[in-house]
Order: sequence, then C-alpha cells, then structure tokens
Amino acid sequence: MHIHNFLFCVILCLFSPVFSDENFIQFTSCCTFKGPGLKDIEYIIVNRFNEKVMMQYNSTRGNWKGFTPYAIEITNSWIHDPYDALERAFEMKILCEDNIDAVQQLGNLTSAPTIKMNLVKHPSMLVCSAYNFYPKQIRITWLRNGEEVTSAVSFSEVMSDGDWYYQVHSYLVHTPTQGERMTCMVEHLSLSEPVLQVWDPHLPVTERIEIGMGVFALMLGFVILISGFIYYKKKSAAHFTFCQGRVSIPVEDLPAAEAT
Repeated sequence: MHIHNFLFCVILCLFSPVFSDENFIQFTSCCTFKGPGLKDIEYIIVNRFNEKVMMQYNSTRGNWKGFTPYAIEITNSWIHDPYDALERAFEMKILCEDNIDAVQQLGNLTSAPTIKMNLVKHPSMLVCSAYNFYPKQIRITWLRNGEEVTSAVSFSEVMSDGDWYYQVHSYLVHTPTQGERMTCMVEHLSLSEPVLQVWDPHLPVTERIEIGMGVFALMLGFVILISGFIYYKKKSAAHFTFCQGRVSIPVEDLPAAEAT
C-alpha cells in the first residue's frame, strides 16, 4: 500500500468517533474486485451508529442511500454535492484501483497443504489434518478400500493460523482392521491432483528413529553401569588381597620400649 493510501486510512479512522461506551459512529469502506483480471471494481462505504446501518455509498449505484429519516436527509444533500462525488472517486482510486496489482498477485498466491494422519484410541478414530494451505477452500474425503466413506465423519472449521495460512481437521470414527486400507484424500486449488494419504498402522519413521535412539541410549547407559560396577569390584578385590598380607601380633608379645 502506498504511503498516501495509508494516510487516508488513518484519516478515515479518525472520522469514526466514539462518543461514549454506548454511542459511537463507524465508517467502513470496502473494495470488491470481480470479472476478468479483477477489473470490475465496486467501492462501498457503510456508516453505522451503535451498530445500526444508517447510510451506504455504492460506486455501482453512484450515490448514497439513507436508511433512517435523519440519514436520508443528509444523503440527499450529499447526492447533490459535486465535491462529494469527487471525494468518493478519489477514495476509490487510491484504495481500490491503485492496489489492483497487489490484489491480483494475492489472487494467484497458493500454498499446498501439509497432510498428517494419526489414530486417537479413546474413542477410536482416525484424524486427517491439513496444515499451512492457502486459499481457504479445501475438501477432505475418506476412502475405505477405494470407496468413499460418508458415515461417522466430521470436520472442524477451517481455522486461520494468523499468517495467511489455514488448517482443518477431519475425524472418522473407526477401528482399523487387518487388510483394510483407509485413505484420506485432500483436494485443493494448489494441487494438480488430489493427495492420497494412506493410514499406516505401523509407527512413522520419525517415531521409530526416536524409539531406536532411546533404546540405544538405554543400552549404552546399562553398559556403562556394568563396566563401572566391574571396575569397582576389581579395585575392591585388589585392596582386600593386600590387606591379607598383614600379620597380627598379640599385644603381650610386643617388645618393651627399652628393648633394642
């Protein structure tokens, strides 16, 4: 957005005063892009008082429309004001027309989803999750041995991650059985063909690696413990053998202090 667009938005916000916690006026503006190349633009301004719509400007209609007696009186004066038409045209240019390139680039932006599957044991259900995709529209389908499953299926809402990306989760109440092939099929604008994620009852590679490393660390610790114990026993045995070479002499057999 250009700097003058930003400044205009700031000024527009300043003219949305709050009189108290109960009474406030709000102006909102919106650009709608339609048609080939998004060249068909509609600019709309809505004025609300305490969340009630008072008046609206529509560039397609080309004028204001009031929804209360007071608003109708005001909009009638604006409709006949040539400067108001110039102001609306200026707003539409800097807010909508000057930003059409950015909107077109945003319209071409896509991000393919990352698909993950896992099993929840209580209750027993398969979960298919799609992360980091854009745009918002996505479809998830469950297949059992290639046939679509429609019962015992539920979906979460498509949730925003707050950084232009979305995530969604689909749940299938199901207890996997031997020889059954369960598949999560994901369709999205960013994909040239649907992604098929097959449920593998075995542990994922990453989890197997983590378990293997844990077992290795446990065995290594056990070997170090045994080695330390053997070393300690050897040292103790050497000290005990040395002590066995000492001779105990009764006190009465000791020579007198004057004896040589």
